[in-house]
Amino acid sequence: MSYIAPDAGQVNSRALEGILCIAFGMLLFVGQDGMMKFMLGAYPLWMLIFVRAVLAALILIPIIVWAGAPHRLITPLWPLHLARAGLFAGGFSLFYTAFPFMSLANVATIFFSAPLITAVFAAWFLRERIGPHRIAALLVGFSGVVITMKPSGDAFQWIAIFPLICAASYAASQIIARKIGDRETTITTGLYTIGLSGLLIIPMGWSVNQVLPIGPEFQHLRWEWPAVSLFEAARLALLGVLGMVGYMLLSRAYQVASASMVAPFEYTYLPIATVMGIFLWGETPASSTLLGMGLIVASGLYIGFREVSHARRSATPAPTATATFVPGNPTPPVPPDQTDH
Repeated sequence: MSYIAPDAGQVNSRALEGILCIAFGMLLFVGQDGMMKFMLGAYPLWMLIFVRAVLAALILIPIIVWAGAPHRLITPLWPLHLARAGLFAGGFSLFYTAFPFMSLANVATIFFSAPLITAVFAAWFLRERIGPHRIAALLVGFSGVVITMKPSGDAFQWIAIFPLICAASYAASQIIARKIGDRETTITTGLYTIGLSGLLIIPMGWSVNQVLPIGPEFQHLRWEWPAVSLFEAARLALLGVLGMVGYMLLSRAYQVASASMVAPFEYTYLPIATVMGIFLWGETPASSTLLGMGLIVASGLYIGFREVSHARRSATPAPTATATFVPGNPTPPVPPDQTDH
């Protein structure tokens, strides 16, 4: 099998594309999560996640049919998409479950251990290089998670484990995105992951209600599908659009650039979410939350800086899926003068 290595300029341009996708995606996710926090009082989270998935499918399927190749509705990579959808549905169900009990800044800070976990998973599963500097930065970042959660203090909430589990599932889903690489287009990846998560959330929500008693404090987990007005339908549609576009931007970022390079830029979510929480809900972050947030962000940015510096110095970086496959084609391109025999 032949391999076409990208030049340094191509690597830098794709890294910039990945970073921009992350930044804009985070902005949209802040808006989506703010809407989720407002709407969880009136609607169960199963319904909100399902509606978001249905809207994504209604938009993306006609686009794929109209655009044609390299996008595709039928793909041999469906097991990878199904795995991502399961991680997405289960992880973010836990993430949103914590919303009524914790401030947006606190939930987000714990969740944003995800880029640190992604870097660990990338080294473990993708064999991305990890040196002593990054190991030290990861330890600093995870200490920030511990400080935010305060596991030994009176203020510890067991539900704080939920966004941490979501962070791990999210990191695993991004590693799967790297495995998919450019063998799939961003639109197809978004359709399968978001659409399948909407199907999976139905049995998840029903099972939770059958197994666990849902008390008044967990009313946002109830198995109920209330009717909606025209105005509420418009709000649900906006929620779906924000989530769909944001998720596609993140998927694209991890498809075109190193996971360790783009992951730290997800931290742009934190200051925006903190300000939103202060102005909309009067959620003043605790000092431990701010300290933990600072450590996590500093750790992630340091790792990102090391990755970018390494990419600029290296003329022949480690291969990625984007160097081996073309969009929509599960086989690697073979140049005329390097054909295998």
